[in-house]
Amino acid sequence: MIKLKRGLALTLALLMCAGVAGCGNSDSSGTNGDGGDATLTTREPTISVEEDSAVSGIPEGEETELEWLSYFDLNPTDGGEKSTELMLFEQKGGTIAYSRTTSMNKYEKLAARLMSNDPPDMFWYEKKMTFPANCLQNMFQPVDEIVDFNDELWTGVKDTADQFTIDGKHYVAPIAFNITSLLTYDADRIEELGMDDPYELYLNDEWDWDAMEEMMRAWVAADDGSGEVPRAGVNGWFHNFIFHTTGDCIIEYDTETGKYINNIDSANLEKAAAWLYDISKDGLVNTTWYGKAADAFKNGVLFYSMGPWASSGKGNSPDETQNWKNVLIPRQPGNDTYYMDLDVSAYMWVNGSEKDAAMKCWLECCRIAQTDAGYLETAWKKFQVDNPSWTEDMYTLAYKPMQNDKISVIYDYGYGISTLLSDADAATNDSKEAIIPYIYSSVSKSDEEGLQFTWAQLREQYNNTINTELEVFNDKLANYDVNAQYTDPDADTSAAQ
Repeated sequence: MIKLKRGLALTLALLMCAGVAGCGNSDSSGTNGDGGDATLTTREPTISVEEDSAVSGIPEGEETELEWLSYFDLNPTDGGEKSTELMLFEQKGGTIAYSRTTSMNKYEKLAARLMSNDPPDMFWYEKKMTFPANCLQNMFQPVDEIVDFNDELWTGVKDTADQFTIDGKHYVAPIAFNITSLLTYDADRIEELGMDDPYELYLNDEWDWDAMEEMMRAWVAADDGSGEVPRAGVNGWFHNFIFHTTGDCIIEYDTETGKYINNIDSANLEKAAAWLYDISKDGLVNTTWYGKAADAFKNGVLFYSMGPWASSGKGNSPDETQNWKNVLIPRQPGNDTYYMDLDVSAYMWVNGSEKDAAMKCWLECCRIAQTDAGYLETAWKKFQVDNPSWTEDMYTLAYKPMQNDKISVIYDYGYGISTLLSDADAATNDSKEAIIPYIYSSVSKSDEEGLQFTWAQLREQYNNTINTELEVFNDKLANYDVNAQYTDPDADTSAAQ
């Protein structure tokens, strides 16, 4: 099972796990927090929920319909089949009413509903701003009265849920865990270089930054110019994940003081920045956006770093002539584990919703769909239909991180502190990134004079802003009232970037 790094809240948002209900965007702008779209995957149930006592029924006389405010529908559309969790829920008498919003204005729509005392019942958890920021705004209510984390159904995620607490109250009931980004590569290219397969190195606990760098340098050095495009070592979403492999994040939670702290002076973060700086300076990083692995490989990229959605499904999956494999983001040299900031799939219980019985039933149906061996086996078989060239090892690595005892999960609080620090959707700078993701990615960027940013420059530029934002946030935390109603965050004063 996944090992948890104590003192860091585990949060994992969005959308990569095969079979988790609700990952299809209803508007074209919807992406996950690290740039990847994901699609809704469904499957047939293989056992009757009526025989499963783990799911609480909805008592007679209780409301059975849950209003779901989101940018994707949990009900099947365009002839699609129902998800397992929805079929289970309907067998218990429940229904889901979809209220549409967009990925960009979802929080604004929720705020308007709360301000008018007309709350929906549930909302999708996302790493960006859901916890702890919007929990402190009283957008959501604790789940303790409907979820017993000591029950067998929930014990596997209890340690995680314990990290999503404010004043001892749990706000997130994790349904499943998802890898946001992993490395996809063409194994034939590695063989041509005469080097060991990255996945085999991973199995032997030898896959680290140094091993990856050696392969990238060999790949680029072997470029004789005869190809249509120059070679590159890596492309995609990987900068923040390299920082995470150190086990540190820019913002962390101090369990002794109960405050969120600025960790930008971490020596580990500086080491990660230096490694990223060097491979970028030496031309190993291709920063062009490619929508799928095949496009990256056609453009001379050795490692494509993205969620598994980019190398699976119709149009993205390898064919029988392609020898693709995947492997985790390499760990920091000297570490004995793979620290990763995974995503969590979860449904937030909106503040003011009184449909506790229906919400309890829905969460249990979702959890059963992700833990029952029969459903999981069916998910794998359905995945194979569109992905016949994926091996079971590839599938397990990409879609079953809960079974991977090599992973130690950390949570990056930087994505959930304030609009300025965390919310890229609201960013107004040229890169359209909030400060924290901007810092992570900027060691591969250049200033106006074409000089590559150093970690020292980034730290000096943003250190005071981070401290100011955390001071405001920690004051909110100290004055938080779980019984209060939603408050308008625009009334708060925030530091300027």
